[in-house]
Amino acid sequence: MGRGSSGLRVSPPVSGKSVRQRFDRLVREVAKFGAVGGAGLLVNLLVFNLVRHVTDLQVVRASVIATVVAIIFNYIGFRYFTYRDRDKSRRTKELSLFLLFSAVGLVIENGVLYAATYGFGWDSPLQSNVFKFLGIGIATLFRFWSYRTWVFRALPTTEPAPSAESFLEPPRGPAAQERRVGQRVG
Repeated sequence: MGRGSSGLRVSPPVSGKSVRQRFDRLVREVAKFGAVGGAGLLVNLLVFNLVRHVTDLQVVRASVIATVVAIIFNYIGFRYFTYRDRDKSRRTKELSLFLLFSAVGLVIENGVLYAATYGFGWDSPLQSNVFKFLGIGIATLFRFWSYRTWVFRALPTTEPAPSAESFLEPPRGPAAQERRVGQRVG
């Protein structure tokens, strides 16, 4: 990185290839997140319906139990599949943040179900599943953002070391042209 005329560091322009690579990585991450999340969704709905039919628990309590089981399932899937290449050095902090953001997601998810059940009286098994699914969808948006931003942090990218031949090549780019023009004038 060279210095511009203001003396501030000028970052190199982002190449189309770099944008494409970042986009491809994001697509793969979303696909893996979706695979784990989809399996977690099935676990969540299966446990929810099982608890509802086997016990006499109220709908939101059954939902909270199902969400906790799905959170445990999802952590294992995210850590060892979706984000296996991410920083593993601070597992205690990672797990604490995961549980914190999962708890917020739990409140979002079950808040939707609570509002539908106790606010509007929609308590049939079909209605409960629809609003549980809707709550999961809204909470998933929050979870994706928070997990990738705060929990499973990306390792710093390392740029490859320049080859010995690169030191022999003349500098390129706007900053190099500016230096060459300045050398000719002065």
